[in-house]
Amino acid sequence: MDINMLPYVSIYVNMLFMDQCCPPVFGPKLEDGDASDLAQILKAVADPNRLKLLHLIAASGEVCGCDLTEPLGLSQPTVSHHLNVLAKAGFLERSQRGKWAHYRVVPERLDQIVAAFAFSASV
Repeated sequence: MDINMLPYVSIYVNMLFMDQCCPPVFGPKLEDGDASDLAQILKAVADPNRLKLLHLIAASGEVCGCDLTEPLGLSQPTVSHHLNVLAKAGFLERSQRGKWAHYRVVPERLDQIVAAFAFSASV
């Protein structure tokens, strides 16, 4: 065989086995509405400070909002904003005790994110 024919032979061999290259795409389809909902949920946690807040609150069980400014090095209004975004998205429950707001993580909301990607663990 002429050495100049090798690229053509290689292409031919690759084309022969192309249908065996990858398994077909099966699995649960993420519907448009569900994808939009999931995107909104993920936007709420797509901020490093919000992730830090979730982590701190989850590790502590329940935290007063006033105790979250120092560990993050953020001002009280900024922390309040991030807490409100997380609460509005359903990640945090808020209970008022006098003038202080206490927060705790809603585990079911975190489970929704895990469930959306759980199918990939079995692949």
